[in-house]
Amino acid sequence: MSIGEYLPPEIKKASVVSKLQRGDFLFQRNTPAIGVYEVLEGRVSMSRLDPVGRDVILFVATPGETLAEATIFGGNYHCNAVALTQATVRLYPQPLLLQEYEQNQKFAIAYTRMLARQLVNARARIEQRNMQSARDRLRHFLSLNMDPERLSVKVTGTLKELAGELGLTHESLYRALARMEEEGEIYRQNNEIMVRPPAGMSSGSKEEY
Repeated sequence: MSIGEYLPPEIKKASVVSKLQRGDFLFQRNTPAIGVYEVLEGRVSMSRLDPVGRDVILFVATPGETLAEATIFGGNYHCNAVALTQATVRLYPQPLLLQEYEQNQKFAIAYTRMLARQLVNARARIEQRNMQSARDRLRHFLSLNMDPERLSVKVTGTLKELAGELGLTHESLYRALARMEEEGEIYRQNNEIMVRPPAGMSSGSKEEY
């Protein structure tokens, strides 16, 4: 559910829509937070520099997804947000969001649920980053994002962007994909990674008890 679906008309009216070119900063780390952003078009990444200066992608927001949800309570932005493509975003001002959170129980519950989902996703990314093997990280990504009927994952950006999300160099990701294809574990079709079911099982099959 998009944040815009449960916001009152007053906040929607006060929101500000802006356009970004590829490579533009939406906001930068440690700058004062002015509100929460929703991506309307394009893709926007949230990233930080690791100790050796590499840009580590924490999350890529696509249309309908939000950025910097925790800043509803004020403070600074904790990472950089950069447009990966031409993008259109909507800013919901922080003071109005916080006022609504404090006064509207239905909105507060919906927003807290969204924050809880973000926490679950963050824990999954931490678990993923603790894996040493590029193939294990890729398998973890596939298991979390796979369509259970098609046994596939649609890659919305480039493989280089996916490598950044997994904390890998793009060379490591390409090698892992190639090795898994050679061994018959996966195959690629357009922008999808298809997982081959184990022998004796078909896509979408269910065990009978």
